[in-house]
Amino acid sequence: MSGTILVINAGSSSVKFAVFDGAGQPGLSGAATEIGSTTARLDLAGASMKANLPDHAAALQAILAGLRRQGVAVADLAAAAHRVVHGGPDLSAPALVSEGVLDQIEACIPLAPLHNPHNLAAIRALAQVAPDLPQTVSFDTGFHATNPAVATRYALPREAEALGLRRYGFHGISYEGLVQRLPKLSAEALPRRLLACHLGNGASLCAILDGRSVATTMGYSPLEGLTMGTRSGSIDGNAVLRLAEEFGTTRAARMLNNEGGLLGLSGLSSDMRTLSQAGTPEAEFAIAHFSYWANRHAGSMIAAMGGLDAVAFTGGIGEHSAQIRGALMQDLGWLGLQMDEPANAQNATQLHGEGSPVRAWIVPAQEEATIAEQARAILT
Repeated sequence: MSGTILVINAGSSSVKFAVFDGAGQPGLSGAATEIGSTTARLDLAGASMKANLPDHAAALQAILAGLRRQGVAVADLAAAAHRVVHGGPDLSAPALVSEGVLDQIEACIPLAPLHNPHNLAAIRALAQVAPDLPQTVSFDTGFHATNPAVATRYALPREAEALGLRRYGFHGISYEGLVQRLPKLSAEALPRRLLACHLGNGASLCAILDGRSVATTMGYSPLEGLTMGTRSGSIDGNAVLRLAEEFGTTRAARMLNNEGGLLGLSGLSSDMRTLSQAGTPEAEFAIAHFSYWANRHAGSMIAAMGGLDAVAFTGGIGEHSAQIRGALMQDLGWLGLQMDEPANAQNATQLHGEGSPVRAWIVPAQEEATIAEQARAILT
């Protein structure tokens, strides 16, 4: 078990985890869910059981005990690697956990109040349970640190910028893994101008030039950009002020983040599969809205790169929705992308036809594996 990495993704009431061996191969995985409630459960190795999980420390104790019963002891672990949503302007690379790093993550809480506190809780809880276990952190914002200032700065006075109001971008761990894995899947060099599409309940696009992010659709928060499952995507700031004036800031925030997007447009669901099968005018409009704005934002990303050599799809919708992929690839036909329709219908890895000057691929999301690889690089 030497070199085994435990990857942890902590939320407000859950801790998801996955184990990767020294060769980077996935092993056990599961989750502690509904932490802090009487219905808390531990899911591991295909079994689900009730558990007493009053807080994250208890959840991590239960996870480690469950792994030990499956033959993975703390002594077998080389490190625990955590996904942290926000690294702010300074934490742009994976890091070994130290007090200084923890202080910096804590300083980013105003930028990600729904995420960073829970990421920190898991790190500190694990330090109590296994104080000698090295811990590393990978940041969802880090990949976009290479965006130029003209891409990240909002046109606001400096006192607003001093509050941390700028574009950060998210899904960075997913995009970094995509850059690493696409050449292996395609058996070709990484395309110089790559449009990466992370399409899921949360959705974004990234312009990747020579392997580096130069633009992305999400901004100060994951709300900006594309139409998403429950997020509205980009919206005029004055419209946000009107919502806050009419409904109050709490309800306005809920409408923008939890009641908008595909759910708000369809009045039915945030799930693309459900909408594809619904057949209602509202569901069809929601799907059309998602596709239209993905295409609009794709044009922006392509302009930031000065052209397009390839498109890569990842995420739940990106990997499994031939309808959404097909719509975007057809919209990019003016750039020379020739879609292989049977391959797209079969969710094949290669989506472009022979001779197409613009390539298209599916790259399965493997964020946990990417985090494990980053942890191993830090340790070595």
